[in-house]
Amino acid sequence: MEPVEIVEVSKSKVVCEGEKGALGHPRVYLNMGDKREIDCPYCGKRFAMKEGETEAAGGH
Repeated sequence: MEPVEIVEVSKSKVVCEGEKGALGHPRVYLNMGDKREIDCPYCGKRFAMKEGETEAAGGH
């Protein structure tokens, strides 16, 4: 299944609240760890590390 939306980020820890208003979901904190992307378990939004960013490799 394809992600609903792809959001490029520069940090491996992200927050997702879904859509604004009635289509939202509880705030969830996601940590990519050593991966370059992670999908929200509620809405399917994908957070992907921007090209050239290295935080997912262990930097903070």
